[in-house]
Amino acid sequence: MKLESISLRWSPERFEILDQTQLPTREVWEKIENVEQMIEAIKALKVRGAPLIGVAAALSLAQSAQKGSAQQLLLQQAKQLYEARPTAVNLMNAMDRMTAIIQNIFSIDEVVRTAQNIFTEDVDLCDRIAENGKNLIQDGDSILTHCNTGGLATAGVGTALGIIRRAHEQGKKIHVYVDETRPLLQGGRLTAWELQKLNIPMTLITDNMAAHLMSLGKVNKIFVGSDRIATNGDFANKIGTYGVALAAHYHKVPFYVAAPFTTVDLDCPSGAQIPIEQRAPEEVWGFKGSQAEVFWAPQGTPTYNPAFDVTPHNLVTGWVLDQGLYTQKEISEGILKRGSKC
Repeated sequence: MKLESISLRWSPERFEILDQTQLPTREVWEKIENVEQMIEAIKALKVRGAPLIGVAAALSLAQSAQKGSAQQLLLQQAKQLYEARPTAVNLMNAMDRMTAIIQNIFSIDEVVRTAQNIFTEDVDLCDRIAENGKNLIQDGDSILTHCNTGGLATAGVGTALGIIRRAHEQGKKIHVYVDETRPLLQGGRLTAWELQKLNIPMTLITDNMAAHLMSLGKVNKIFVGSDRIATNGDFANKIGTYGVALAAHYHKVPFYVAAPFTTVDLDCPSGAQIPIEQRAPEEVWGFKGSQAEVFWAPQGTPTYNPAFDVTPHNLVTGWVLDQGLYTQKEISEGILKRGSKC
Protein backbone atom coordinates (compact mmCIF):
# COMPACT_ATOMS: atom_id res chain seq x y z
CA MET A 1 0.00 0.00 0.00
CA LYS A 2 1.22 3.48 -0.91
CA LEU A 3 0.30 6.39 1.37
CA GLU A 4 0.59 10.02 0.36
CA SER A 5 -0.34 13.44 1.70
CA ILE A 6 0.99 16.92 1.06
CA SER A 7 3.57 16.33 3.79
CA LEU A 8 4.70 12.70 3.46
CA ARG A 9 4.98 9.81 1.00
CA TRP A 10 5.30 6.24 2.20
CA SER A 11 5.58 2.90 0.45
CA PRO A 12 7.34 -0.36 1.31
CA GLU A 13 10.18 0.80 -0.94
CA ARG A 14 10.54 4.47 -0.01
CA PHE A 15 9.65 6.93 2.76
CA GLU A 16 9.88 10.71 2.24
CA ILE A 17 8.82 13.76 4.23
CA LEU A 18 8.38 17.31 3.04
CA ASP A 19 11.00 19.25 5.01
CA GLN A 20 8.84 21.98 6.56
CA THR A 21 11.86 23.99 7.69
CA GLN A 22 12.51 24.76 4.00
CA LEU A 23 9.05 26.21 3.35
CA PRO A 24 7.80 28.45 1.87
CA THR A 25 10.72 29.20 -0.46
CA ARG A 26 11.72 25.61 -1.25
CA GLU A 27 9.74 22.35 -1.41
CA VAL A 28 12.34 19.75 -0.48
CA TRP A 29 11.45 16.08 0.01
CA GLU A 30 13.81 14.31 2.40
CA LYS A 31 14.25 10.55 2.30
CA ILE A 32 13.86 8.80 5.66
CA GLU A 33 15.85 5.57 5.91
CA ASN A 34 15.84 4.80 9.62
CA VAL A 35 14.29 5.69 12.97
CA GLU A 36 17.23 7.90 13.95
CA GLN A 37 16.55 10.12 10.95
CA MET A 38 12.86 10.32 11.89
CA ILE A 39 13.69 11.32 15.47
CA GLU A 40 15.99 14.07 14.16
CA ALA A 41 13.27 15.22 11.73
CA ILE A 42 10.70 15.43 14.54
CA LYS A 43 13.02 17.34 16.88
CA ALA A 44 14.11 19.72 14.12
CA LEU A 45 10.46 20.32 13.12
CA LYS A 46 11.04 19.03 9.60
CA VAL A 47 7.91 17.04 10.32
CA ARG A 48 5.56 18.67 12.84
CA GLY A 49 1.95 18.97 13.96
CA ALA A 50 0.63 16.72 16.71
CA PRO A 51 -1.30 14.29 14.48
CA LEU A 52 1.37 14.13 11.77
CA ILE A 53 4.31 13.31 14.04
CA GLY A 54 2.34 10.37 15.43
CA VAL A 55 1.62 9.13 11.90
CA ALA A 56 5.20 9.67 10.71
CA ALA A 57 6.69 7.94 13.76
CA ALA A 58 4.44 4.91 13.26
CA LEU A 59 5.40 4.63 9.59
CA SER A 60 9.07 4.90 10.56
CA LEU A 61 8.66 1.94 12.90
CA ALA A 62 6.90 0.02 10.14
CA GLN A 63 9.84 0.74 7.85
CA SER A 64 12.24 -0.54 10.51
CA ALA A 65 10.22 -3.73 10.91
CA GLN A 66 10.27 -4.32 7.15
CA LYS A 67 14.05 -3.98 7.19
CA GLY A 68 14.27 -6.86 9.65
CA SER A 69 14.72 -5.14 13.01
CA ALA A 70 14.37 -7.50 15.94
CA GLN A 71 11.54 -7.21 18.46
CA GLN A 72 13.66 -5.69 21.22
CA LEU A 73 15.17 -3.13 18.86
CA LEU A 74 11.71 -2.09 17.66
CA LEU A 75 10.54 -1.67 21.25
CA GLN A 76 13.59 0.46 21.98
CA GLN A 77 12.97 2.55 18.86
CA ALA A 78 9.32 3.03 19.83
CA LYS A 79 10.44 4.36 23.21
CA GLN A 80 12.91 6.75 21.57
CA LEU A 81 10.23 8.04 19.21
CA TYR A 82 7.79 8.38 22.13
CA GLU A 83 10.25 10.74 23.81
CA ALA A 84 11.09 12.78 20.70
CA ARG A 85 8.68 15.58 21.69
CA PRO A 86 7.03 15.74 25.12
CA THR A 87 3.80 17.75 24.64
CA ALA A 88 2.05 16.22 21.62
CA VAL A 89 0.04 13.32 23.03
CA ASN A 90 -0.80 11.93 19.56
CA LEU A 91 2.81 10.77 19.31
CA MET A 92 2.52 8.90 22.60
CA ASN A 93 -0.80 7.34 21.57
CA ALA A 94 0.62 6.15 18.25
CA MET A 95 3.70 4.66 19.91
CA ASP A 96 1.54 2.93 22.54
CA ARG A 97 -0.45 1.28 19.74
CA MET A 98 2.68 0.23 17.88
CA THR A 99 4.33 -1.06 21.06
CA ALA A 100 1.30 -3.20 21.90
CA ILE A 101 1.45 -4.86 18.48
CA ILE A 102 5.21 -5.40 18.68
CA GLN A 103 4.98 -6.89 22.19
CA ASN A 104 1.87 -9.03 21.80
CA ILE A 105 1.87 -10.15 18.18
CA PHE A 106 5.17 -9.19 16.61
CA SER A 107 4.19 -9.88 13.06
CA ILE A 108 5.83 -7.62 10.50
CA ASP A 109 2.57 -7.55 8.56
CA GLU A 110 0.65 -6.46 11.67
CA VAL A 111 3.20 -3.78 12.54
CA VAL A 112 2.95 -2.38 9.01
CA ARG A 113 -0.84 -2.67 8.95
CA THR A 114 -1.15 -0.83 12.27
CA ALA A 115 1.01 2.05 11.02
CA GLN A 116 -1.02 2.24 7.81
CA ASN A 117 -4.22 2.28 9.86
CA ILE A 118 -2.91 5.18 11.95
CA PHE A 119 -2.39 7.12 8.70
CA THR A 120 -5.81 6.33 7.19
CA GLU A 121 -7.58 6.92 10.50
CA ASP A 122 -6.06 10.39 10.71
CA VAL A 123 -7.34 11.20 7.22
CA ASP A 124 -10.81 10.12 8.33
CA LEU A 125 -10.58 12.00 11.64
CA CYS A 126 -9.70 15.21 9.80
CA ASP A 127 -12.69 14.82 7.48
CA ARG A 128 -15.02 14.36 10.44
CA ILE A 129 -13.58 17.39 12.25
CA ALA A 130 -14.11 19.47 9.11
CA GLU A 131 -17.70 18.27 8.78
CA ASN A 132 -18.43 18.90 12.47
CA GLY A 133 -17.06 22.43 12.33
CA LYS A 134 -17.91 23.77 8.89
CA ASN A 135 -21.33 25.13 9.88
CA LEU A 136 -19.76 27.27 12.60
CA ILE A 137 -18.46 29.46 9.79
CA GLN A 138 -20.92 31.74 8.04
CA ASP A 139 -20.74 33.40 4.65
CA GLY A 140 -18.73 36.62 5.00
CA ASP A 141 -16.86 35.61 8.17
CA SER A 142 -13.36 36.85 8.90
CA ILE A 143 -11.47 34.13 10.77
CA LEU A 144 -8.25 34.30 12.73
CA THR A 145 -6.01 31.27 13.21
CA HIS A 146 -2.72 30.68 15.02
CA CYS A 147 0.16 28.38 14.01
CA ASN A 148 -0.44 25.70 11.35
CA THR A 149 -3.26 23.16 11.50
CA GLY A 150 -3.67 22.03 7.90
CA GLY A 151 -2.34 19.22 5.76
CA LEU A 152 1.19 20.05 6.91
CA ALA A 153 0.19 19.12 10.46
CA THR A 154 -1.89 16.02 9.71
CA ALA A 155 -2.27 13.22 7.20
CA GLY A 156 -5.58 14.70 6.02
CA VAL A 157 -7.10 18.12 5.38
CA GLY A 158 -6.14 19.35 8.83
CA THR A 159 -7.96 20.27 12.02
CA ALA A 160 -8.73 23.99 12.44
CA LEU A 161 -7.55 24.73 8.91
CA GLY A 162 -9.54 21.73 7.66
CA ILE A 163 -12.72 23.38 8.98
CA ILE A 164 -11.80 26.63 7.24
CA ARG A 165 -11.03 24.73 4.04
CA ARG A 166 -14.34 22.87 4.12
CA ALA A 167 -16.27 26.12 4.63
CA HIS A 168 -14.45 27.59 1.63
CA GLU A 169 -15.31 24.50 -0.43
CA GLN A 170 -18.98 25.11 0.44
CA GLY A 171 -18.70 28.39 -1.45
CA LYS A 172 -18.72 30.63 1.61
CA LYS A 173 -16.90 33.91 1.07
CA ILE A 174 -14.45 34.00 3.96
CA HIS A 175 -11.22 35.77 4.81
CA VAL A 176 -8.49 34.39 7.06
CA TYR A 177 -6.17 36.43 9.26
CA VAL A 178 -3.01 34.39 9.75
CA ASP A 179 -0.98 34.97 12.92
CA GLU A 180 2.70 34.92 11.99
CA THR A 181 3.23 32.67 15.06
CA ARG A 182 6.59 33.52 16.52
CA PRO A 183 9.26 32.48 17.17
CA LEU A 184 9.27 29.87 14.36
CA LEU A 185 6.72 31.55 12.08
CA GLN A 186 4.60 28.47 11.36
CA GLY A 187 1.71 30.74 10.45
CA GLY A 188 3.69 32.91 8.08
CA ARG A 189 5.72 30.11 6.54
CA LEU A 190 3.24 27.24 6.53
CA THR A 191 -0.39 28.35 6.94
CA ALA A 192 0.03 31.14 4.41
CA TRP A 193 1.63 28.63 2.03
CA GLU A 194 -1.31 26.23 2.39
CA LEU A 195 -3.98 28.93 2.06
CA GLN A 196 -2.28 30.26 -1.05
CA LYS A 197 -2.38 26.81 -2.63
CA LEU A 198 -6.08 26.49 -1.67
CA ASN A 199 -6.91 29.95 -3.06
CA ILE A 200 -8.45 31.03 0.24
CA PRO A 201 -8.26 34.82 0.77
CA MET A 202 -5.94 35.73 3.64
CA THR A 203 -3.99 38.47 5.36
CA LEU A 204 -0.78 37.77 7.28
CA ILE A 205 -0.32 39.61 10.59
CA THR A 206 2.24 39.56 13.38
CA ASP A 207 1.00 38.01 16.62
CA ASN A 208 0.74 41.32 18.47
CA MET A 209 -1.78 42.65 15.92
CA ALA A 210 -4.51 40.10 16.73
CA ALA A 211 -6.09 41.94 19.69
CA HIS A 212 -6.09 45.20 17.69
CA LEU A 213 -8.00 43.52 14.86
CA MET A 214 -10.55 42.19 17.33
CA SER A 215 -11.00 45.67 18.80
CA LEU A 216 -11.87 46.93 15.31
CA GLY A 217 -14.48 44.20 14.84
CA LYS A 218 -12.56 42.63 11.97
CA VAL A 219 -12.51 39.08 13.42
CA ASN A 220 -15.75 37.07 13.68
CA LYS A 221 -14.39 33.65 14.68
CA ILE A 222 -11.15 32.10 15.86
CA PHE A 223 -10.09 28.51 15.18
CA VAL A 224 -6.92 26.93 16.57
CA GLY A 225 -5.56 23.41 16.94
CA SER A 226 -4.18 21.53 19.92
CA ASP A 227 -1.31 19.24 20.87
CA ARG A 228 -2.95 17.95 24.05
CA ILE A 229 -6.38 18.39 25.63
CA ALA A 230 -6.98 17.68 29.32
CA THR A 231 -10.25 16.05 30.36
CA ASN A 232 -11.52 19.35 31.83
CA GLY A 233 -11.08 21.02 28.42
CA ASP A 234 -7.84 22.92 29.11
CA PHE A 235 -5.53 22.53 26.12
CA ALA A 236 -1.96 23.09 25.03
CA ASN A 237 -1.24 24.68 21.70
CA LYS A 238 1.54 26.69 20.07
CA ILE A 239 2.84 29.49 22.29
CA GLY A 240 0.70 32.59 21.87
CA THR A 241 -2.64 30.78 21.77
CA TYR A 242 -3.45 31.74 25.36
CA GLY A 243 -3.04 35.43 24.54
CA VAL A 244 -5.35 35.08 21.54
CA ALA A 245 -7.94 33.39 23.76
CA LEU A 246 -7.74 36.18 26.36
CA ALA A 247 -8.25 38.85 23.71
CA ALA A 248 -11.13 36.88 22.19
CA HIS A 249 -12.80 36.55 25.60
CA TYR A 250 -12.57 40.30 26.23
CA HIS A 251 -13.88 41.18 22.77
CA LYS A 252 -16.56 38.43 22.83
CA VAL A 253 -15.22 36.71 19.71
CA PRO A 254 -16.11 32.97 19.53
CA PHE A 255 -12.98 30.89 20.11
CA TYR A 256 -12.88 27.24 18.99
CA VAL A 257 -10.26 24.52 19.37
CA ALA A 258 -10.23 21.72 16.79
CA ALA A 259 -8.48 18.37 17.22
CA PRO A 260 -8.98 14.61 16.93
CA PHE A 261 -10.05 12.73 20.05
CA THR A 262 -6.58 11.15 20.02
CA THR A 263 -5.37 14.54 21.28
CA VAL A 264 -7.41 14.13 24.48
CA ASP A 265 -5.24 12.81 27.31
CA LEU A 266 -7.59 10.72 29.47
CA ASP A 267 -4.95 10.60 32.21
CA CYS A 268 -4.61 14.39 32.38
CA PRO A 269 -7.27 16.09 34.54
CA SER A 270 -6.26 19.69 33.80
CA GLY A 271 -3.80 21.85 31.93
CA ALA A 272 -1.58 22.03 35.00
CA GLN A 273 -0.45 18.46 34.28
CA ILE A 274 0.47 19.05 30.62
CA PRO A 275 4.28 18.99 30.11
CA ILE A 276 5.52 22.00 28.18
CA GLU A 277 8.46 21.54 25.85
CA GLN A 278 11.32 24.03 26.24
CA ARG A 279 13.26 24.68 23.06
CA ALA A 280 16.65 26.12 22.13
CA PRO A 281 17.47 29.81 22.69
CA GLU A 282 18.62 30.17 19.08
CA GLU A 283 14.95 30.18 18.05
CA VAL A 284 14.44 33.40 20.03
CA TRP A 285 17.75 35.09 19.18
CA GLY A 286 16.87 35.07 15.48
CA PHE A 287 15.63 32.85 12.70
CA LYS A 288 17.24 30.28 10.44
CA GLY A 289 15.42 29.97 7.13
CA SER A 290 15.99 27.85 4.07
CA GLN A 291 18.44 30.34 2.58
CA ALA A 292 19.74 32.53 5.40
CA GLU A 293 20.26 32.83 9.14
CA VAL A 294 19.50 36.16 10.82
CA PHE A 295 20.15 37.18 14.42
CA TRP A 296 18.39 40.16 16.00
CA ALA A 297 19.59 39.56 19.56
CA PRO A 298 23.11 39.12 20.91
CA GLN A 299 24.01 35.44 20.98
CA GLY A 300 24.17 34.24 24.54
CA THR A 301 21.25 36.42 25.66
CA PRO A 302 19.24 34.51 28.33
CA THR A 303 15.93 33.34 26.88
CA TYR A 304 12.71 31.63 27.89
CA ASN A 305 11.37 29.58 24.99
CA PRO A 306 8.35 27.34 25.75
CA ALA A 307 6.98 25.79 22.57
CA PHE A 308 3.41 25.76 23.91
CA ASP A 309 1.11 27.47 26.38
CA VAL A 310 -2.07 26.22 28.06
CA THR A 311 -5.45 27.84 27.44
CA PRO A 312 -7.98 27.35 30.27
CA HIS A 313 -11.29 25.74 29.32
CA ASN A 314 -13.37 28.74 30.43
CA LEU A 315 -11.94 30.76 27.53
CA VAL A 316 -13.12 28.23 24.93
CA THR A 317 -16.45 28.57 23.14
CA GLY A 318 -16.43 25.04 21.77
CA TRP A 319 -14.31 21.95 21.13
CA VAL A 320 -14.58 20.57 17.58
CA LEU A 321 -13.50 16.92 17.70
CA ASP A 322 -14.03 14.09 15.25
CA GLN A 323 -16.66 12.72 17.66
CA GLY A 324 -18.66 15.94 17.61
CA LEU A 325 -18.92 19.58 18.65
CA TYR A 326 -18.83 20.00 22.43
CA THR A 327 -20.04 22.99 24.41
CA GLN A 328 -18.70 24.36 27.68
CA LYS A 329 -21.65 22.77 29.50
CA GLU A 330 -20.88 19.33 28.07
CA ILE A 331 -17.19 19.65 28.91
CA SER A 332 -17.99 20.76 32.48
CA GLU A 333 -20.21 17.68 32.85
CA GLY A 334 -17.19 15.47 32.08
CA ILE A 335 -18.04 14.31 28.57
CA LEU A 336 -14.34 13.95 27.67
CA LYS A 337 -13.75 11.63 30.65
CA ARG A 338 -16.56 9.37 29.46
CA GLY A 339 -15.43 9.37 25.83
CA SER A 340 -13.59 6.55 24.10
CA LYS A 341 -10.70 6.93 21.72
CA CYS A 342 -11.38 6.13 18.10
